[in-house]
Amino acid sequence: MDEKEAPRVGAAVKRRRRALQLTLAVVASRSGLSVPFLSQIENERARPSRRSLEHVAEALETTVGELLAAAEASRTVDVVRAGERSSVLPPGVRSLVRGRHQLHAMEFTGEQDAGREFQHRNDELLYVADGAAEVEAEGRAHRLGRGDTLYLSGGVRHRWRATEPGTRLLVVAVGDHVEAEEE
Repeated sequence: MDEKEAPRVGAAVKRRRRALQLTLAVVASRSGLSVPFLSQIENERARPSRRSLEHVAEALETTVGELLAAAEASRTVDVVRAGERSSVLPPGVRSLVRGRHQLHAMEFTGEQDAGREFQHRNDELLYVADGAAEVEAEGRAHRLGRGDTLYLSGGVRHRWRATEPGTRLLVVAVGDHVEAEEE
């Protein structure tokens, strides 16, 4: 199987490894593959050959077929239409990504005042699509206007509020359920 045909199984491998509560080192030892290579597979930076995938599957007490099926099931394309609203979220708050994925994205519209302080485990990006907002982070106030972005690394305490009527703020983050890894 060549590079173009090699499967993208990283997410499925990582989920299975974590479900078994195994470290990369244990899977490496069981499979005969290196920790860096397994990490690259899990992060979709490398695609394993059929033989390597067989070794990984055996180390994870599963089959190649089950890993491929899990990988295929995790690949989604989903459109969230502008008018779609969730009955679970308060007015003016809309999820831009359905389900539980590595990417978490929300849209806040109107005079939202998230008066409470937030601190997320992973990185986050705030983008002002319309209006203006003020974000307090690390003891400093940052005024953002239409088209501005603010990046916050994981662990930074922050709070924000809309400062103009009709403000639309998009918040995109690595999901808190995902353990972000340094590059």
